[in-house]
Amino acid sequence: MNNDQIQFSFELFPPRTPAGAEKLPAVVSALAAARPAFFSVTYGAGGSEQQGTYETVMQVVESTGIEAAPHLTCVGSSRSGIAATLQRYRDGGIRRIVALRGDLPATATSTQAPGEFRYANELVSFIRELHGDHFSLEVAAYPEMHPQATGPDVDFDNFRRKVDAGANGAVTQYFYNADAYFDFVDRCQQAQIAVPVVPGIMPITNHAQLTRFSAACGAEIPRWIRLRLERYQDDREALLDFGLDVVTRLCRTLLENDAPGLHFYSLNQSEPTLRLWRNLDLPLPIAAP
Repeated sequence: MNNDQIQFSFELFPPRTPAGAEKLPAVVSALAAARPAFFSVTYGAGGSEQQGTYETVMQVVESTGIEAAPHLTCVGSSRSGIAATLQRYRDGGIRRIVALRGDLPATATSTQAPGEFRYANELVSFIRELHGDHFSLEVAAYPEMHPQATGPDVDFDNFRRKVDAGANGAVTQYFYNADAYFDFVDRCQQAQIAVPVVPGIMPITNHAQLTRFSAACGAEIPRWIRLRLERYQDDREALLDFGLDVVTRLCRTLLENDAPGLHFYSLNQSEPTLRLWRNLDLPLPIAAP
């Protein structure tokens, strides 16, 4: 494992409350001490956080000098609206974008996004059409299958279309079964898909929250993990220690088997990610914030 060639990144979301906005600069500063390759910043369904995404992206860049990648989604989008957003980011010096379909509204009756773009591959193609190679484009990958896909082959074909449209790399949904990731990478190799697929890593800090997130996104919590979390749900310290051990071993397994990096879902908290970082003995050790 050559740490010099491994890419680490952290995901943030635009703060939704005054308290969250007040807390965010300290979180960004603490995470920036690890010198990630980039931060990504999420984007609300239907563009509900578009302005917040822009403001958070620019705040990260201006305060840290580290690259920030806004999420850009199809849901509820128009070609003119996406074009204007892309130009705004380009004018702001942004060079990386995470291109996604986005979460469908609760009233959606199909897997197509409402708006002028239905799927992420169409968004990737449009970005390439307007801006050529200016932006490095990351897309989503689902080792355990997208929850709305009709089958694993259909889901993999959707991923292939995003790569064929011009994606430079992919970040996965989080998972706790390393074999799911390795199987996905093997399928990419067999299909001659050469873009790096970076595992998404979710620290385990809260049983109820993780259960809710996983039900929504289709990430499996293995039974042995779920039962232990249920046992520890009233003992926060034991749950945090168990979660740290589980995710540390997952990360080590991934890196020792040539994963190109790790993308940490920080949930706008620095300490769970930094605790993992220190436990993994990654480059540039960080003092506790």
